Amino acid sequence: MVRAGGRITRTSPVIDGRSNSMKIGIIGAGNIGGNLTRRLVPLGHDVRVANSRGPHTLTALAEETGATAVTASQAAQGAQIIVVTIPLGAVPRLPAGFLEGAAEGAVVIDTGNYYPQQRDGRITAIEEGLPESRWTEAQIGHPVIKAFNGTYAQDILDNGRPKGSPGRQALPVAGDDADAKRLVRELIDELGFDTVDTGGLDESWRQQPGTPVYGHRGDIEAVAKALAEASPERTAEWRA
Repeated sequence: MVRAGGRITRTSPVIDGRSNSMKIGIIGAGNIGGNLTRRLVPLGHDVRVANSRGPHTLTALAEETGATAVTASQAAQGAQIIVVTIPLGAVPRLPAGFLEGAAEGAVVIDTGNYYPQQRDGRITAIEEGLPESRWTEAQIGHPVIKAFNGTYAQDILDNGRPKGSPGRQALPVAGDDADAKRLVRELIDELGFDTVDTGGLDESWRQQPGTPVYGHRGDIEAVAKALAEASPERTAEWRA
């Protein structure tokens, strides 16, 4: 694994034993990270969760869920899936080498969104058209799968339904590695949601803030339609 500016190495993810418990590291314990922790532990996964303030601030979440509170680097140790769910502007401040101890072929899920006016300030590359998750990928030096970025956190707790349920909510998923994307889609299915393949990461702008699919609660057909209707032009509300 290399840092920003270096070569991004792509490897195949660990997918053997998919039906068994996986080691999952969650970096960020806000609304999305906290609710993913609440759902994934009962499903039998070994979840370690971290935030920027240290494990001692996650005691309540750990006691509530049975997850293990750790540092960001410890969250990735041996993990098959690492979920990065922090403000976009904080991504460059992640510890150097925080992914070095991850399992071979580990899959990184990026849930981030660029909020220049509300939170993150100006990020020139994104303003010039680089997809948000492509920027994140460059910062951490590891391929990412974009998912959960337009999902309401409460929906993760409340809206999961058995496979085949009529009107089952669908989430868009983008990424370049087909095996990694399949693993993420299977995990989302386990959480109770269908998925729609957005395409490669260069197409992930279709699910960024301000697009028709952002915050969408529709089924596969409705989400696919919303993705097709997206425009790459970022509106004024979502520009610096």
